[in-house]
Amino acid sequence: MSAWDSRRRPDPAGGASPSDPTAMFRSLCRSSPWKWQSLRFEYWDEPFDAAPAPGASLVRAWLRRPGALRLESPEGLVLHSTTGINDSRDGLYVSSTRKSWLLPPHLVSPVYGAAGLVKRRPEAAYGEPGFGNGRFSAALDPVELAGNSPAPLEFPGSNPVQVEDVRTVDHEGRSALETVVAPTPAYQPWDPAAPLCLAGRSLVRVDLGTGVCVASRSLEHTTEGYGHWLRILGVDEYMLDDLFLAESMNLTDVRRHISWDVPA
Repeated sequence: MSAWDSRRRPDPAGGASPSDPTAMFRSLCRSSPWKWQSLRFEYWDEPFDAAPAPGASLVRAWLRRPGALRLESPEGLVLHSTTGINDSRDGLYVSSTRKSWLLPPHLVSPVYGAAGLVKRRPEAAYGEPGFGNGRFSAALDPVELAGNSPAPLEFPGSNPVQVEDVRTVDHEGRSALETVVAPTPAYQPWDPAAPLCLAGRSLVRVDLGTGVCVASRSLEHTTEGYGHWLRILGVDEYMLDDLFLAESMNLTDVRRHISWDVPA
């Protein structure tokens, strides 16, 4: 039995989950854009059985939707920060592209199903900021594991992935749904070069509170080193614009002594 299996536990909702755990998992994968606006977390671009190994390479991240991202090394070195979070678009861009008219997801209403999770996603300006590879962005909004809406009953094979053995588990002190998935021919990852799951079977976890894919791990022998791990540290914390700027332009560091040059 793997370490992931040993940490499984009963549903903390006391049986309040929908009767179809597979449908609940897919709805949770569609729900991230409406479950949070800011997230503070640690990210490892490699899989683990139970918890990250000491010394494993990680980045610390602050993300505020839409599009604001700051990444630091464990030593506090800034690796990446967005600098154009308030950039405007000129008239040519607005008039020539259809996407420019789409609203951010949190400003449009999806169709909700059981347990307040999203059954059908509306058209919106989706997309999370990324770093390194597309799996970072896909983990923050794992809709690629479910599709924007349920597959028609007459075409069950059009689901992006097959889902089996959905369980509620503990992940870094938070409740998550864990399941084994296998991609179908209908699977279309956000980044084809870095999908959340490779061909064959993969073990994934999606956080119940945020809809973020907090862990993935390939179960195939030839790709057993493929996956990721994410530890959520804070949800919907207030984040100033200065956090995402390369150089602070707004705030004064009150810890510094301000000298006044007085003419003789």
